[in-house]
Amino acid sequence: MKLLNHNNGGNRNRGLFCYRYFKWVLWFSLSFYFFASFLFNHKPNTISKTTVPQYSKASRALIEYPETQHHRVSDSLNGLKIYVYDLPSKYNSDWLSNERCSNHLFASEVAIHKALLNSDARTFDPYEADFFFVPVYVSCNFSTVNGFPAIGHARSLISSAIKLISSEFTFWNRSSGSDHIFVASHDFGSCFHTLEDVAMADGVPEFLRKSIILQTFGVKYDHPCQKAEHIVIPPYISPESVRKTLATSDVNGRRDIFAFFRGKMEVHPKNVSGRFYSKKVRTVILKKYGNDRRFYLRRHRFIGYQSEILRSTFCLCPLGWAPWSPRLVESVVLGCVPVIIADGIDLPFSSAVPWSEISVTVREKDVGKLGTILENVAATNLSTIQQKLWDPRISRALLFHDRTVEGDATWQVLHALTEKLSRSHHRSRVLSE
Repeated sequence: MKLLNHNNGGNRNRGLFCYRYFKWVLWFSLSFYFFASFLFNHKPNTISKTTVPQYSKASRALIEYPETQHHRVSDSLNGLKIYVYDLPSKYNSDWLSNERCSNHLFASEVAIHKALLNSDARTFDPYEADFFFVPVYVSCNFSTVNGFPAIGHARSLISSAIKLISSEFTFWNRSSGSDHIFVASHDFGSCFHTLEDVAMADGVPEFLRKSIILQTFGVKYDHPCQKAEHIVIPPYISPESVRKTLATSDVNGRRDIFAFFRGKMEVHPKNVSGRFYSKKVRTVILKKYGNDRRFYLRRHRFIGYQSEILRSTFCLCPLGWAPWSPRLVESVVLGCVPVIIADGIDLPFSSAVPWSEISVTVREKDVGKLGTILENVAATNLSTIQQKLWDPRISRALLFHDRTVEGDATWQVLHALTEKLSRSHHRSRVLSE
């Protein structure tokens, strides 16, 4: 009896031990599971440069276009310093009474000035400056006849500004203006005329030929309107308009438009000074594909047309009078593959924007084959192009902000200027000492 009771007690003890052991193992296993799950779900968010993030493109775009976020840029620009002349208001701010001045496609002259005023690269000591920015707005004088900027006053206004700074400061005269920067954001850049034949005949004004011109016009062949030191910049597209479009549209929706274009297309292009608008390229597109269901072609713009770009796979960017177009920027930042139809165009910021990888180039003479060309792209490497197109660094490089953001359009201008430091009188003097 005692033996039986002893064995029963031993069994109870062993059972209790097994129960406690099992409970400990279970607690440890559950703890390890939850700990491992926490680490897995909270690991750093690393995204491959070659993969498209799965989160909302709108959310990413809204993050990537910060209007108020300010980054220090001087450390990444070789200590570059810019002095901004404080000119009388008649040269710049007086023009801002018309709000179009700071929002239309030529408004990079305003945007760059504003960004430089707020940039870490700005210096208030002209003796330590590498370059001097001369803020003269020439594309804000809107014609009452057609509503487009009239720049007939540009040469005299800039000449007047140069006379002023050269009489009050020593910096222009010591370098003949070679370290001074101007913006020429109109069709044919530093020639300051809207008609190419007149612009070519006039050429770059003599008083600007030694300076640095930031201009939207750029071609890869010899042209009188780029016979000055220049940097090709993108046309101005409002970051705010892009943010609004992305915030109010279904950016993850289906792109139900195959090829999109909205803008001026003339059935019978006018011969102006021996030249046809768009070299008849837009006319050919309209006549060839106007009734093609793959092509969404509209001859008039409306305020919400950016929402149509978001619905489009390919966005046509044919030349107008000049080779460049605001559609180059709008299509990229809204994820539509730009189809560039402008022979010999020199595109902005090629070191930051891999144009050949994110766009399709069609020769002007091949515009009649446009449908076949785009169908071939859609069947072969479209997904690769779209994947690269959504890299936020590319969009950032093409947009101007009120405050310079590292990598944005104004930053790209500053970066391009670091490659021209041999023109800096200050830098040359320091090296010689």
